[in-house]
Amino acid sequence: MSGALDPGLLTWPFLVGLLVLATHVPLGRRVLARGIIFLDLAVAQLAVLGVVAAHALDLAEDGWLIQLAAAAAALIGAAMLAECERRWPDSQEALIGSTFVVAASLAVLLLAGDPHGGEHLAELLTGQILWATSGMTAQIAALYAVLLAWWMWRGRRLGRLGFYLIFALAITASVQLVGVYLVFASLILPALAARNLPTRSGLLAGWALGALGYAAGLAASAWLDWPAGPAIVVALAGVALLGGGAVRVAASRRQR
Repeated sequence: MSGALDPGLLTWPFLVGLLVLATHVPLGRRVLARGIIFLDLAVAQLAVLGVVAAHALDLAEDGWLIQLAAAAAALIGAAMLAECERRWPDSQEALIGSTFVVAASLAVLLLAGDPHGGEHLAELLTGQILWATSGMTAQIAALYAVLLAWWMWRGRRLGRLGFYLIFALAITASVQLVGVYLVFASLILPALAARNLPTRSGLLAGWALGALGYAAGLAASAWLDWPAGPAIVVALAGVALLGGGAVRVAASRRQR
């Protein structure tokens, strides 16, 4: 059984997980601070809708066209949600939830006539992180490096629209690899566990907890032959719960 824990099999998926966390933990902290928790689900589902639309148009053979469709759907949706936040800030969370539901329903309708539609949709929800390769890792690393550099350079000057667009590009890059569920978990769970910490220590704690969750989930997936995406989501939840509790205990002791 221990042979299933093959470092050669798990190395690239784990590295992809670390790259996803590199952008998703700081993005998740910003999402929590802005009170738009379900933005990631809505944007991820829009990217999925773009992939499904490309699949329905028989563009699945061209990987670049699929990426372009996913990015276009996510960017357009993110720009619209940014404008909605400017116009109707009190209704933003309801609009985000409605966007998710409509995008998910459209994806189901587009796949209704495909005999493999259910399988394809399940892959987009749970991801295919175990199939990550060195080429995929290099591509996502290059994109995330550009996004993080732009974010660090602009800082507070990034503005509402800039944040939404960076968010959409980061989600588009990750959703086809790790799936909608793991995108949400990577954004929210580590950030939630470290939400009461200052920016620097909160980021470090979020990255550490996220890395531990990915490692535990991948190990459980290989050991027990579980689907990798759901296994990592559950592991992230457990690590965030325990880690968040430890953070709160440490903070309360420092205050005494």
